[in-house]
Amino acid sequence: MHQSPRAGREGDVLAVVSQSGSAVSFFDAASDRRLGSVDVAAQPHEVCFDPTRRLVWCASTYHSGYYHANSGRQTVLTVIDPDTRRVVDTVDLAPEHGPHGLALDVERGRLYVGVEASADRPGGVVVIDAATRRPLGRIDTGAPGPHWFAVDPAGRTGYATNKEAPFVSVVDLERGTLTAKIEVPGSEGLAVSADGSQVFVASPYALFSGKPGDAAGGEPPVTGVRVVDAATASVVGVLPTDHLVMPVHLTSTGKVLAGEVCMEAGPESRPGRHAPGRLTVFDAATRELLGRLPVGRFPLTITASPDGRLAYVACVVSSTVHVVDLETLEESALLEIAAAGEAGAHGLAYIPRPA
Repeated sequence: MHQSPRAGREGDVLAVVSQSGSAVSFFDAASDRRLGSVDVAAQPHEVCFDPTRRLVWCASTYHSGYYHANSGRQTVLTVIDPDTRRVVDTVDLAPEHGPHGLALDVERGRLYVGVEASADRPGGVVVIDAATRRPLGRIDTGAPGPHWFAVDPAGRTGYATNKEAPFVSVVDLERGTLTAKIEVPGSEGLAVSADGSQVFVASPYALFSGKPGDAAGGEPPVTGVRVVDAATASVVGVLPTDHLVMPVHLTSTGKVLAGEVCMEAGPESRPGRHAPGRLTVFDAATRELLGRLPVGRFPLTITASPDGRLAYVACVVSSTVHVVDLETLEESALLEIAAAGEAGAHGLAYIPRPA
């Protein structure tokens, strides 16, 4: 008998970024009831939960627009208490700007924030002390647009995906240096395996005009998730998909979740012309395709419950979050973020109830 994936989730909370609504909304993970929201700086994109201090970090990336077309880059992170649902601090990273990807090393209490290039420096990762909330330094990634960042379980190696650059940046977190470049045709989301031996990278990056590979000429590369051997910093396989993938998440049960971005037919591919997207699920160990199911337009962020039973897929254009039972691969609930007076579902964080 299939047990409800909601069993035992009383008190757990899901945080959802409303990108164009400039807010972070909170939902009861057991009932899907909306609990309230917190206003943040314009254009919030990603969130990260610090379980030690029970705080949510939220990165605001642009003043308006998106990566390929914006009116200027933000410099701030908002720190939120998810239990009282109030802002407790704002951290200004200036002169660093365009903060987006967030990754936390829980053991060392360090938050890593991807920032975009400036005239005098390449893109990089700002290191923040999670306890004092003060920047400790930055690590150059050698590319203009590092967008997502992930840390291996040991907290020693970090990986930054770079949209246009033909590589994933590998950085030594202890020495604060760029140590390798993994060759890929541009990249989006990523996830690191529980033992740190593999990295799963969405590639190529998402163009909103033309086809992937047009900028480099020739045939477009295979779309999907690149499987990277961490020891050799090289691609050893591809989990193929029919469409471009942006978000990638690896569950605690070893499932690779990929969000495929599907476009309407026509000569022009741009934001606003999105068809319903797709959640595609692979077995990380065998690389077997486990199934697919439709989700909203433009899946941009994916996370999962700690037990790996539920997936959450945030779709920015339809402003919906799709809750998926990963054992049956069926949608179990739909959260309509726009119905709450906000829009642009983006970053996600699952927040277990206090111990």
